[in-house]
Amino acid sequence: MKIAVAGTGYVGLVAGVCFAEKGHNVICVDVDEKKVKLMKSGISPIYEENLQELMQKNYKEGRIDYTTDYKEAYKDADAIFIGVGTPEMPNGSANLSYVATVSRQIAESVEKDCLVVVKSTVPVGTNDKVEQFIKDSLVRDVKIEVASNPEFLAQGHAVRDTLQAKRIVIGTESKKAEEMLKKIYEPFNLPIVSVSRRSAEMIKYASNDFLALKISYMNDIANLCELVGANIEDVAEGMSYDPRIGSSFLHAGIGYGGSCFPKDTKALSYLASKNGYKLRTVQAAVDVNKDQKTKLFRKASDRLITFNGLKVAVLGLAFKAGTDDLREAPSLDNVVLLLEQGADIYAYDPVASNNFKKKYPDQIHYVENPEEALKEANVCFIFTEWDEIKNVKPETYKKLMRTPLVYDGRNIYNLDEMKDAGIEYYSIGR
Repeated sequence: MKIAVAGTGYVGLVAGVCFAEKGHNVICVDVDEKKVKLMKSGISPIYEENLQELMQKNYKEGRIDYTTDYKEAYKDADAIFIGVGTPEMPNGSANLSYVATVSRQIAESVEKDCLVVVKSTVPVGTNDKVEQFIKDSLVRDVKIEVASNPEFLAQGHAVRDTLQAKRIVIGTESKKAEEMLKKIYEPFNLPIVSVSRRSAEMIKYASNDFLALKISYMNDIANLCELVGANIEDVAEGMSYDPRIGSSFLHAGIGYGGSCFPKDTKALSYLASKNGYKLRTVQAAVDVNKDQKTKLFRKASDRLITFNGLKVAVLGLAFKAGTDDLREAPSLDNVVLLLEQGADIYAYDPVASNNFKKKYPDQIHYVENPEEALKEANVCFIFTEWDEIKNVKPETYKKLMRTPLVYDGRNIYNLDEMKDAGIEYYSIGR
């Protein structure tokens, strides 16, 4: 089947590459000519495990290509997937301007009947508006249907989560659209949940916000554990055996980040308030997460007189391991505070440093390994659980740091081992 994909970010590019991997003919559209040239050369603009290898393989075999010419891409496509960003607005609502732009381009370009599929995370009811908007703007006598097909990928494992998804959710308003989407996904051989468009839109938000709730709940319990002398890791282990709870998303830390949870919790809360309802549980998750991000900075501030003139090692910049994404990363919140107090920051991240340099080109020293960051450091903050950081042995902190003072936001070290190594060690909920 001939598929066009609008947008080459995490959602669009991963979807396009995976469709090609399953035998479809795919053309990915982006407005950035430099980005398109980069992708044509086989280089992925984002860091995702196995993505670049699949890009190169399917481009070589002629199943995927990249272009800025949306008219050529859309005119005879069987299906057009919209995978552009829906960033957060100041009031918490989703910015749908990119979805609207692509919708207009589709209406002006299509020359035959086709299915438009919205993969972007959009508020409930958006697909109805997209369909009406496209129909109002059509310049040719063709039939267009719009379907919802939200993604459920985790950054760092996006390719795996697409090719080996637990389920495919499709939201349609006609049997024809439903059957076409099922045909597109037939080669994936995965369970398909077929619902209405609005239910599909809500499934996406409800799923992400539930996971965000789970994270914030565990962080809240972790904070209480510190006060009463319990260990959050022991608590999480005991909880994990209950099949009603499960073992996923029970790891306490310094909060969630990335492109989904922060944006989607605020968007659903905004949607509820717009309809005269308050999602108190979701708002609580947002509030807990906001405070959690700078918990270790506050601990360190209580311990130290000032950060002014101190060498501060920052290990990990990405919001989590396996990605170079900095959106809502805890490192950003803490670096701002450290710089305001005059800290001399030496930062290490195996893949996200270049992105961080775009935000802080001169104010931070970027180093090639954790040891360089730790050498003669007065204090160390761990914000990302990269293996390269996990592999640093406790005695290395003692040996290299001027003051072996470590604040670990990901609980990657054993308490007794750090104590035995002579490290003053602070973590979350332990």
